[in-house]
Amino acid sequence: MQPLNIAVIDDDEITLELIVDVLESELPVNVVSFSNSALAREFLLKQTSDSLDMVISDMVMPGFDGLALLRDVRSADLMFPFIFMTAYESRQTKLLARQLGAVAYLVKPIVRKKLVSLIKQTMSSYAK
Repeated sequence: MQPLNIAVIDDDEITLELIVDVLESELPVNVVSFSNSALAREFLLKQTSDSLDMVISDMVMPGFDGLALLRDVRSADLMFPFIFMTAYESRQTKLLARQLGAVAYLVKPIVRKKLVSLIKQTMSSYAK
C-alpha cells in the first residue's frame, strides 16, 4: 500500500498532535498538519486529487471553519474526501456537512480504532 497523503486541521494543538500520532503509528501516511485554518485553506487550494488523498478537519475553528474549507475545496473542483471532527455536535451542521460531501462527522473525543477503520474504509472506496 502506498502511503496516503493526509492533511489534518485543528486549532487545538493537543488534539492535532494526537490525531497525527494515531495516523503515523497506525497507517502508512504522509501527514501535513495545520493549527491555522487560513494556512490550511491556502495549502488545500494548491492541491490536486493526486497530491492529497484526504482531509481530516475540526469543524469549529477561528478564521475558516470546517464547512468553509469544504465549500472552498469543492468550489475549486477538488474531490478528496473530508472527515470532520467536532466537540460541538449539531444535527443541522452534520446534515450540511453531508450535503457538501463530507464522508464522516466524528464527535470528540475521537476513538482511535474508529478513526483508523474509517480512513481505511474511505480510501478503499475512493481508490484511484
